[in-house]
Amino acid sequence: MFPTGTGPFPAVLDLYTFGGGLSERRAALLASRGFLVLTVALYGHDDQPQNVTEVHLEYFEEAIDFLRKKEQAGGKGIGVISLSKSGDLALSAASYLPGIEAAVWINGCSANVALPLYYKKTLSIPPLMFDSKKIILTDSGAAISKYAMHNPLKEQYRATLIPIEQASCRLLVVVSEDDLNWDSKAYMDQHHGKENIERVSYPGAGHYLEPPYGPFCSSSLHAVAGRPVMGGGGGGEPRSHAAAEIHAWKKIQEFFKTHLSCDAAKSTSKL
Repeated sequence: MFPTGTGPFPAVLDLYTFGGGLSERRAALLASRGFLVLTVALYGHDDQPQNVTEVHLEYFEEAIDFLRKKEQAGGKGIGVISLSKSGDLALSAASYLPGIEAAVWINGCSANVALPLYYKKTLSIPPLMFDSKKIILTDSGAAISKYAMHNPLKEQYRATLIPIEQASCRLLVVVSEDDLNWDSKAYMDQHHGKENIERVSYPGAGHYLEPPYGPFCSSSLHAVAGRPVMGGGGGGEPRSHAAAEIHAWKKIQEFFKTHLSCDAAKSTSKL
């Protein structure tokens, strides 16, 4: 999506994965604030496969190269924004691929979730899976899967951790403390020892942090669990969640404008 004007513009890759294919709302709003945005989904959109069994980083590498070569793209590299499962893909891209200057990780995981990750035809990171016995069913029929994922810090699962220490880009870690999809707060705490990481945490907010002023959704169908999940749609308390979305949206814009090397990015953020 193109902003108004001729550019150059700071460029951002918007990643979507599980639970809805492709959404262009966030991309359109970023474009309206002066960013050149390309949105890609892992599956479930147009001619993409409806189900995948493995992820290849070359798919995202091609998207990064395509965006960087656009005539309107300014700067030495691009930004990446992600949410939920796409968060670990953003971390993997930042750890293995060149051309990323800044990445936003919203309620993601510190490990590679659900699908094996390949790069250059080699298995780079095996998947971290979940224990279905730890999924809690509520009276509404929606599930709480917060503690269902295996702990990536345990020895038998440490191979699933993403080597974020390899990443040279700036990283903004955004966390909702009432995330019922998984324990994103704990995953944030695992991003330690890196001076290039900024952290922001929101009490009372749920998993699905999107740009502000959209409807509050407490649950939605989870593609991996195959059932409605509380945190998959949002979780959290409506007022706190709405306030978090307003603050996070401004923070994300300021982060990209600060750390993407493009003169056009040095304007004041506004909603």
